[in-house]
Amino acid sequence: MSTADESRERARQMREKAKDLERTAEGAADPQEKQRLRDEARRLRERSEQESGMATGDIYPDR
Repeated sequence: MSTADESRERARQMREKAKDLERTAEGAADPQEKQRLRDEARRLRERSEQESGMATGDIYPDR
């Protein structure tokens, strides 16, 4: 598997984990826990976007 393929796979896994966290947040009774889960899902989505961008050469980490 190439480095780009590995990056895409990591990004896909992060997106899936973010979806799982969002679903868990929907069922959380505690508002603080709900927010914590949503924040973590948002961070994972942002990281997956960065990972996807680096795999395609769209994002330059040194800029």
